[in-house]
Amino acid sequence: MARAIWSQLRMKRSVAVVPLLFAVVVTSAEPTEISAGGKWTRSETEEKMTGAKRVKFDLAADNLLPDSDQKPEVMIYCTDGKLALGDFHPHVRTRPNQPGFWGQPQMRVVVRVDKTHSQRSWNWVKGDFLAMDKDTTREIIGAQIFKVQFLTPDGPQIAEFSPGGLDQQMVRRDCGLKPKKP
Repeated sequence: MARAIWSQLRMKRSVAVVPLLFAVVVTSAEPTEISAGGKWTRSETEEKMTGAKRVKFDLAADNLLPDSDQKPEVMIYCTDGKLALGDFHPHVRTRPNQPGFWGQPQMRVVVRVDKTHSQRSWNWVKGDFLAMDKDTTREIIGAQIFKVQFLTPDGPQIAEFSPGGLDQQMVRRDCGLKPKKP
């Protein structure tokens, strides 16, 4: 009789523990996304093999471009407190328009940061997005206005962003970056 009671208790306990373990596995596998101030979001994950802390800051554009079902995005990736990559995802069909110094494909873009305009050459990565230079990444984290003009088969397009309000302390802690004036 005592064995039957203990076996029922073990069964009830294991039935209660299984959903809890499932919830822990699901939540640890998915990055949690929180506000990073303004229109920015922040998500954090941990690399399983090395334990490296990976943080991503994401900013969606204010406008939707023609022939696209998704707004352009700026993403800043940091690993263990240092900038790993800043990139621009146009989410429209486009192609590189010049070779880089080492022959890698690049796109020449016009960037507006607040009241300053400049031309930049960003590397084309995997035919999907453009890798921004570190100066542009530092400029955007302290800017109020950020616009990128780039070429598509249908002509030039402009992605408009409102990066103001980003928590500077959070970016400094997670990426080791300070804003830079253009």
